[in-house]
Amino acid sequence: MSAVVDVALPVFAIMLAGFLAGRSRILGETSSEALNKFVYWFALPPVLFLSMATVPLGDVFNWPFIWTFILGMAAVALPSILVAKVFFPNSFSGLTLHGLTSIFANTGYMGIPLFIAAFGADGALPAVIATAVNSALIIGLSILFVEIGSGSGNSPGRVLGDALLAVLRGPLFLAPVAGILWSAFGLGLPVWLSNFASLMGSASGPCALFAMGLFLVGKPVSSGLGEVSWLVLAKLVLHPLITWWLAVSVFHLDFEFTRGAVLMAALPTGTLCFVIAQKYGIFVQRSSAAILLSTVFSVVTVSGLLAYFGTG
Repeated sequence: MSAVVDVALPVFAIMLAGFLAGRSRILGETSSEALNKFVYWFALPPVLFLSMATVPLGDVFNWPFIWTFILGMAAVALPSILVAKVFFPNSFSGLTLHGLTSIFANTGYMGIPLFIAAFGADGALPAVIATAVNSALIIGLSILFVEIGSGSGNSPGRVLGDALLAVLRGPLFLAPVAGILWSAFGLGLPVWLSNFASLMGSASGPCALFAMGLFLVGKPVSSGLGEVSWLVLAKLVLHPLITWWLAVSVFHLDFEFTRGAVLMAALPTGTLCFVIAQKYGIFVQRSSAAILLSTVFSVVTVSGLLAYFGTG
């Protein structure tokens, strides 16, 4: 349990620091938005690039694991969106972010350090692969659908073209793709570039979490509690259970990658959902509340899974 607590408690502490800074009005009213723009455009892309550029492609493209991870998300996102359409109506973009919040695991900020703490650096590969899939595929598709939903007044072809262009030139798509190409060509990372990416990227997690705390000031978690409770249930219970079934019964993964797939699916909702929600001004309060509550409850659920699978 100490591994997940050692990772989760600092997450809560940074969010609390942001909340207290907002309550005391130390920072301006637009500070949350400014911090998120910094994360989105400058701090997070180096993390995504570095995570791909330093891993051999043969290790990244473990297709049974990748398909387990992707289909596990799809099997939760689709019914979650249907539930939201019936019980929590929203715009197309809002429903997209509802679906993203129900499946997007905190693989980068929490998963990788958790795996290193629990299984050592050599055991962190499933978390790295999951982060790559989340960054290059899930975020790209989500931004595409949000852009499509925001393109009112134009022809369907124009909307789709503008949405694709927004994804292809967006930093959260370009960074991991650049890292994959860098690794494919075997270029090797010069020390200065590795240090730059590490230093810049190290700010992404704290800034995003601090911005969430700022945003939560004056916006009680109890607002929209029914929808948020469903999102937390889908993320922490349905997602790992379905992924576990896929890993064991469909793709027959070995123990290491079964453990990796299930633990990745069991992680709380990632802060990048909030970053995207605030960028587009859609689903911001719901995503921030789901991230907060799923992180709190994941201390119990993820600890239980770590105890079941064993550590070290």
